[in-house]
Amino acid sequence: MKHDISLAVRRFIGENFMFRDDGDAITHDASLLDAGIIDSTGVLELVCFLESSFGIEVHDEEMLPENLDSIRAISAYVSRKLESRKIELVA
Repeated sequence: MKHDISLAVRRFIGENFMFRDDGDAITHDASLLDAGIIDSTGVLELVCFLESSFGIEVHDEEMLPENLDSIRAISAYVSRKLESRKIELVA
């Protein structure tokens, strides 16, 4: 599942923020903010994408670099959100 999340995020970033066809050149751990790939408006676009694509809700207090600054961080964050949703449904 994490691999699918990573691919979807990479594709979204490549299609929406990369001006050249080098979306595959982004490493999983590269800081999207430090590299200038996304800015604060881009983070909001990314959040909308994550919410609509994965059916999660990203709360304001969760919009942190630890959750949204690299493909690896985004994938881990989405996985945690999906896992917690499963637990809530079972409980």
